[in-house]
Amino acid sequence: MTPLSLFLALMLGICLFAWARREKYWTKRWETVAKTLGLRKRDAALLQEHAAAVFLARQHAEQQAEQRRVFESLLDEISQGLVLVDENLRIRYANAPLKKLLHRKEIHAGRHLIEDVRDHQISDLVQESITEKRHTTRRIQILPSDVGAGANLGGRYFIIEAAPLAADVGGGAWLMLQDVTESAMTEQIRRDFVANASHELRTPLTLINGYIEMLQDDSTKASPTMKRSLDVMEKHGKRIARIIEDMLAISRLEDASSSLNKEPFDVGACAKDAADHLAPMLEGRDARIEVDFPKDGGLLTGDRFYWDQVFTNLIENSIKENTKPGLVIRVSGTWEAETCTLKVSDNGIGIPAHDLPFVFKRFYRGNKHHSSQIKGTGLGLSIVRRAVEAHGGTVELTSSPGIETTFTMRLPLQHTKA
Repeated sequence: MTPLSLFLALMLGICLFAWARREKYWTKRWETVAKTLGLRKRDAALLQEHAAAVFLARQHAEQQAEQRRVFESLLDEISQGLVLVDENLRIRYANAPLKKLLHRKEIHAGRHLIEDVRDHQISDLVQESITEKRHTTRRIQILPSDVGAGANLGGRYFIIEAAPLAADVGGGAWLMLQDVTESAMTEQIRRDFVANASHELRTPLTLINGYIEMLQDDSTKASPTMKRSLDVMEKHGKRIARIIEDMLAISRLEDASSSLNKEPFDVGACAKDAADHLAPMLEGRDARIEVDFPKDGGLLTGDRFYWDQVFTNLIENSIKENTKPGLVIRVSGTWEAETCTLKVSDNGIGIPAHDLPFVFKRFYRGNKHHSSQIKGTGLGLSIVRRAVEAHGGTVELTSSPGIETTFTMRLPLQHTKA
């Protein structure tokens, strides 16, 4: 045996001896305690085990309390307000930022949520989340006229989120508030600028295009260069006018104070009118548009002006993006028990997967390799999405390049009429 091995064995023996002496000492101590309490000697071991369990439970409780203090400190450092409530909407916990966001001196645990937040929009969202057992998000504006809102909160915007809590953590729900007033005001300023600038540009541009048409009518003696110049001016003047009209359409759809002119109309006839209007773009091409709707055409309650734009933009996009022969564009509509489903599909080149998340964004142009040949405002699909959402519906896009690209618009029953 080497000196090192001998040394290690000796140290192990010393440790075992010390541990045995310690155990013997504490065993005698617990026997003495048991004897003092009038317990039998054999119960001393049970008393020792019970004391150890109590010690471990206390240690665990202290660790949990420490973890709770750490988590609460972290939650007090975030900018969002967080509150936990039970199934009766009574507050279990609220972090410090919630008081700042709502301008409250204190948030009292045990009180009903409405008593401290003082806004029914918030308490209603939490109740909805608990009742429907789902995550819910909404943007709200607290108005000065709201009961208990106070002057400090009047006109402020909040994003509120709520979701139910599992039963093993006590049930109820959590609620998070985020003040987005600054970004909401910035967005409103941008919308106002776009709307006002578009209105101001439309009148002089109309005059310019009018003078260009007049010069073209009187250009019989003009040089070929002058005629080409006028044609180019006319082409780009009309394109700018289209951009302005599209921007105005988006501004109207985004304006909460601008209501839609909802009336029952024949959506099948609307789709056919859009197809007929764009038919000249198919002349001389191996392409066709198919319109498939119920025999009565299918009635939709909505603003036909915007649905004309929806079908026109979707069909026009398909025509412009697919120049190869054999193009088939299909516009269809079906009515079910709860929804109306409208589809515009084609068998063209499709949309790459990396472009799909962005096609509804303003001015986004996919297929940049041929964007110089395909002209457009980049606002058409943004108008489509805004128009469908304004009617309470949703729009989805699926694409298998070279096989099929489909825009699917679903509207709830209350917005439709078969």
